[in-house]
Amino acid sequence: MPSSSGIIQTRCCISGGGPAGMMLGLLLARAGVDVIVLEKHGDFLRDFRGDTIHPSTLEVVYELGLLGDFLSRPHQEVRQLVGNVGGFEIPLADFTHLPTHCKFLAFMPQWDFLDFVADHAKQYPTFRLLMDTEVTGLIEADERVIGVKATTPTGSLEVRADLTVGADGRHSTVREQAGLPIRDLGAPMDVLWMRLSRKPTDTDRSTGRFDRGRIFIMIYRGDYWQCGFVIPKGDHAAVKARGIEAFRADIAAVAPFVADRVDELQSWDDMKLLTVTVDRLRKWYKPGLLCIGDAAHAMSPVGGVGINLAIQDAVATANILAEKLLAGSVKPADLAAVQRRRTLPTQLTQWLQVQVQKRVITRALSGRVPLTPPLALRLFRRFPILRRIPARLIGVGIRPEHVRTKDAFKN
Repeated sequence: MPSSSGIIQTRCCISGGGPAGMMLGLLLARAGVDVIVLEKHGDFLRDFRGDTIHPSTLEVVYELGLLGDFLSRPHQEVRQLVGNVGGFEIPLADFTHLPTHCKFLAFMPQWDFLDFVADHAKQYPTFRLLMDTEVTGLIEADERVIGVKATTPTGSLEVRADLTVGADGRHSTVREQAGLPIRDLGAPMDVLWMRLSRKPTDTDRSTGRFDRGRIFIMIYRGDYWQCGFVIPKGDHAAVKARGIEAFRADIAAVAPFVADRVDELQSWDDMKLLTVTVDRLRKWYKPGLLCIGDAAHAMSPVGGVGINLAIQDAVATANILAEKLLAGSVKPADLAAVQRRRTLPTQLTQWLQVQVQKRVITRALSGRVPLTPPLALRLFRRFPILRRIPARLIGVGIRPEHVRTKDAFKN
């Protein structure tokens, strides 16, 4: 708890209780590092967040000895990804051949995944999670970040730390306050997220449907579908101006089997707009401060890799910095080592996402010509071995990280 002066001292202060922040908090606490995670909300229960847990993340969970607990919790497993392009079913990725313990994608609501991580992190005496605590600024001295200022329901708080980590998402307060330069790669679309009920006669297969002028993503969530309707960048006002009836008709046209339930969308309040950005920091750190996850590199929803890349950042950060944090000897060169380690997978993944945005999404959203599967996708239907390529890129990624830190509390 805060001292009477509203000041807490710790080795590492993490701003943001998302996937990157919570996983880093768990890994550092497990290694014996005193760590505090600050989360501005009172719980993790916010819908329409990334919930695709990839084999690379499941491998990290396995290496932590937590896979059994994870798999005992409600989730759905997807061993193949299938898309519908212009009415043609296209198998896109086959995860069953991956060199991982789990050869599938796991769909779990992000709030459940974060609760899972928090449950295990709280078992370590060096871990603290402060909810309803919003970081509002950085504390600096002698050209070094030495902590953060935050607000809580009971007043203001300062957390002084040897290292501050910004893991507070694509609209990061930490990176804005730090003035770190950003490179914007652009994105041609935004996404309207919503729920539609699922009937027992529906398939249980998550899919993406691409048609002339329309892209509709459907994620199986047991008794309902989490759906994403992709719109051209900046077109939200124009979509709303056409009216909700026209929007319902667009959904029914691209996914006819849900036409009987689009009336569940009573108003625009039933949808949440995700403004898509693809960017990355040119420099992820300054003395006493490091950004990871979406705070360092906002990803496109293409491939659903954002949560998993963020977790890979957390693993690499713990691997490189845990012992130095224990010794109180983190230097800018150590922070540079984290960025250096994670730059290649970030750049290549974003490059691949931008190519898909340009060659597939922009073409589909233009609506100028009937959409047909390109040759490469038609080959996926004929040669199943080709499906292993996107499975590897999506499921494992480039330069996957493995847990190198030890459990300081295990005999």
